[in-house]
Amino acid sequence: MSEGVPRRPSPAHHEGMIAAPPDSALLQSVRALLASSQCEGRPSDAARIAQAAAVAGGDPFANAAAMVTRVASGEPLGYVLGTELFMDIEILTAPGALAPRPETELLGEAALALLRETAGDAPRVIDMCCGSGNLACAIATHDTRVRVWASDLTAESVAVAQWNVTRTGNSGRVTVHRGDLFASLEPLGIAGTIDLVVCNPPYISQGRLAGERADLLVHEPREAFDGGPYGLTIHQRVVRDAMAFLRVGGALLCEIGVGQERQLRRLLDRTGAYDEYQMHTDRDGRIRVVTARFCGTHLDDAAATPESKTEPGSR
Repeated sequence: MSEGVPRRPSPAHHEGMIAAPPDSALLQSVRALLASSQCEGRPSDAARIAQAAAVAGGDPFANAAAMVTRVASGEPLGYVLGTELFMDIEILTAPGALAPRPETELLGEAALALLRETAGDAPRVIDMCCGSGNLACAIATHDTRVRVWASDLTAESVAVAQWNVTRTGNSGRVTVHRGDLFASLEPLGIAGTIDLVVCNPPYISQGRLAGERADLLVHEPREAFDGGPYGLTIHQRVVRDAMAFLRVGGALLCEIGVGQERQLRRLLDRTGAYDEYQMHTDRDGRIRVVTARFCGTHLDDAAATPESKTEPGSR
């Protein structure tokens, strides 16, 4: 195995098995442990932990307590269990690649909504900063017409994404590439043909990662979070570089931190290449995804536009 590439994760259950409902006493114990540890998460988390604890061997109550302790320490549940649920698909997870977050499902749903409006037998999608490949796999699974190119900077993320492409049965329509943003896609001859670019980039400022959000770096890679001095460095590059790949009328969709929508809109405005902005809100009414249509014209100095010096929001 190459240096830097993680070992393929072993899910806390056997692949392909139908999970039986967890024992009620075990489930109640897990719920109590999560509540006492003040662990926030999905309502389904307790059942997933209980199911994994029951099949792990040994005392299921001790297994569950150990799992909850790891989650309470800040370790992503996906790392603890070896998988994470994303848009109703089970995604393999491993240290070195960002564990999928529930909030990113908003980005996936926005992409699927635009694809439903896209004519043709094989819409083309780029998943930039693909991490574990959760967006690429979910989009390809839920819309079987699409062809997806996924890309990430790190060998760890590319390895995990490729595992998930294979595991979800999407090898014929999703390919995973390693490179600095769009660099790995430049030789492929797809410039000017892409219907959607979806991107969940790093968007936490370096200052916050050194302070109040330093906890994120205990278990997960810096590359997944570090958005530069003001949190928008990668957004700025994606806004600029996506123009070479999108067809006229195609769309760029980006996840953002809370409060970053104004800064991202300024970056889009300054290119002169995007219009028809849409702001997508989460269940708490916070804007977390921005969509923009590519209109085919852009300013010559767009690449030199400085990043807005405004402290961004958070994940």
